[in-house]
Amino acid sequence: MTKRNFPTVTTAATFQIEYLRYLDDRGRAVTPLPEFAADPAALLRFYEAMVLMRSYDAKAIALQRTGQLGTYASMLGKEAVDAGVGFAMQKDDVFLCTYRDNGIQMLRGVTMRELLLYWGGDERGSDFAGPRRDFPVCITIASQCLHAVGVAYAIKLRKQPRVAVCMIGDGATSKGDFYESINAAAAWKLPVVFFITNNQWAISVPRSTQSAAATLAQKSIAAGMPGVQVDGNDVVAVHQAVQDALARARCGDGPTLIEAVTYRLADHTTADDASRYRPPEEVAAAWKHEPILRLRNYLSEAGVWNKSREEALLRRCNTEVQAAAQAYLDTPPPPPEQMFDQLYAVAPAAYAAQRAALLENAQAHGSDHAG
Repeated sequence: MTKRNFPTVTTAATFQIEYLRYLDDRGRAVTPLPEFAADPAALLRFYEAMVLMRSYDAKAIALQRTGQLGTYASMLGKEAVDAGVGFAMQKDDVFLCTYRDNGIQMLRGVTMRELLLYWGGDERGSDFAGPRRDFPVCITIASQCLHAVGVAYAIKLRKQPRVAVCMIGDGATSKGDFYESINAAAAWKLPVVFFITNNQWAISVPRSTQSAAATLAQKSIAAGMPGVQVDGNDVVAVHQAVQDALARARCGDGPTLIEAVTYRLADHTTADDASRYRPPEEVAAAWKHEPILRLRNYLSEAGVWNKSREEALLRRCNTEVQAAAQAYLDTPPPPPEQMFDQLYAVAPAAYAAQRAALLENAQAHGSDHAG
């Protein structure tokens, strides 16, 4: 019998995905907190911002339910993600967002009135008075990943100390746009951070059927960039992970992929009924891990927060949100020609003619605008 020689099996490479968490579900520190959070009082701004986000969110839903706002995507449950990312970014960074990142936009300088105008179907809501170089809300899934690569490439060519931050949901990681983007970003060592908000549901499709991967963060391995998974309900972990990724990108070391594991506590949008596909016990269990309660417990135990401060904060947030909502409601509706004005820097001849015809018709009927 001929003896067969088999090749020696060796390991080509090994990989691991780290999981970052500082505060457990009850708000107790499970490991020493990073420098920025060493003083519990330093976390007050995170908490106050998260409570304001939730107040705004509740008002937006109320406006939609009363016919005063269009379809709205709630950010209920991802306040730690938004505060952690928003406070980590610098003013000159470029933000590329999904439709569920209003909290980060608020911290970037987009006003609540502008956000409500956007959800009310008014394109003036995308003409931010604050972060002029941030991108408008992206509705199509994962296309902003491609835009982020282009932005980051331009930043690198100009040798600027800026970073593109691209937000996506768990469902977006199944799109080709995502894979092409992380491959290019790592190959070209671009200053970009891809942040996955894994809220367990891509509309009605659960995470378990989206991907067989144990984590979404490990998708970074094939691209050749660092990847980390964080507790998305722990604002300390989110902020630290983003700070590290931004510093890495800023000094020329390339992109990072961050996966934040959290839960979508609301319907996908106000046009959705999640009770059709999510068991109520799953949602009830998720409420026990929600980010605002967790941080409040930590701050209370640390002696820097109490009931009277909570009540004062809620009153302040309510006043601010109500004022923004009223400013939105008091804004005169946009003229019909806005549909032409917001599409191109220079309108094609066909559209210019249509716009002129619209205004001519309005003038013929004795009105400033067609209606």
